[in-house]
Amino acid sequence: MTWAIIIVVMFALFALNMRIYLAMFAAILAYFVFFADIPLQIGIQRLIAPTQNTSLLAIPFFVLLGTLLGTTGIAGRLLMLADLLVGRLRGGLGHTNVMLSTLMGGISASNLADAAMMCRMVVPNMQKAGYRRGTAAAITAASSLITPILPPGIALIIYGLVADVSIGSMFVAGILPGLLCSALLIAAVYIVARREGQPPSRESWPTARETGITVLGAWPAILLVAVIIGGIRFGVFTPSEAGAVATVITILIGLFVYREMNGRDLAAAFSMTARQTAAVLLVIMMSSALAWIFTLERAGVELADWITALTSNPWLFLLVVNLALLVLGMFIEGNALLIILVPLLKPVVVDLGIDPVHFGIVMILNLAIGTLTPPVGTVMLLTCNLTGTSITEFLKDGWPFMLALIVALALVTFVPALSLALI
Repeated sequence: MTWAIIIVVMFALFALNMRIYLAMFAAILAYFVFFADIPLQIGIQRLIAPTQNTSLLAIPFFVLLGTLLGTTGIAGRLLMLADLLVGRLRGGLGHTNVMLSTLMGGISASNLADAAMMCRMVVPNMQKAGYRRGTAAAITAASSLITPILPPGIALIIYGLVADVSIGSMFVAGILPGLLCSALLIAAVYIVARREGQPPSRESWPTARETGITVLGAWPAILLVAVIIGGIRFGVFTPSEAGAVATVITILIGLFVYREMNGRDLAAAFSMTARQTAAVLLVIMMSSALAWIFTLERAGVELADWITALTSNPWLFLLVVNLALLVLGMFIEGNALLIILVPLLKPVVVDLGIDPVHFGIVMILNLAIGTLTPPVGTVMLLTCNLTGTSITEFLKDGWPFMLALIVALALVTFVPALSLALI
């Protein structure tokens, strides 16, 4: 049970607010120094090994792609397209917020980047239109959770690497659950808008001419979605190649089509991407060493035996995992839980006959919801900070949107076809 001590050490360090990768490294070091008669050089090798995986190239490409959206003018065109599609509905700006996140989800890869962009682009207009500050912030935060589920979400890439599952399959599996979240959030916005008397943001449905002009202006963004999703779905290129192609197209659009990006913007985007990629890569390196330790200690096998002794019902197992993750997500950052728990739970998932791709989508959606809950909900804290909203306001006005996401989680969990139908 040495592996259980390692997990306790990590969680204790998390509670002390130590950085994720440092806490994981401390646990790995403790294992090699105090619990295992294995040369420390083996641990160093296990840390370095994942950096040789070429699939990791997808991460910097998609992080850069998401960073570039705000400076190239693409996000602004998508905002106009979103308003065209749903602005006529009651509570139009709230619907536009959700729809923009859905459109951005096919290009961006980070829910934090998506939430920060929405706070600048949409929330001020929502408040001017009469939305309460807490409601505007909650809609922004909830809709940003569509991003990690739709391709090319970074969480999809990380799960594919940690669980040894095709990243392309994870990308395709996230499409229907992402659209389901979008539809349920739009329904929640409509109900809240009727209750609060929020008007549409448009006085009439768009004319054919207006539709043509807006779609023509947004064609580069539509092209990017087609390149990323279509290219991977039909095997034209790998996720890493899709990220590279889409990034080059985005830079060309920003410099030569919309001409809203300059060299300084491009340099800033590369600098930010380098920092974010380094942070993600450090965590992946630590997770690889931890997974090796768990395998060596037969942690997954022991956990599988223990769980199957309690129940062999896969649906009950999924229910228990969801409840546990919803609680853990209130205290521990989602990517850390994903990286720590997947190597432990995958043997159980296989024994119970649950598809690993389906399980991955369930975990990612569940942990995304955790970013909205106190005390460590990263998206909640970012959104509240940028909009000047108190956590009390956020929770009071945001419960309908949280409920919509919980319903989506239940449907995705117990209707596997939502994740697997397109694969």
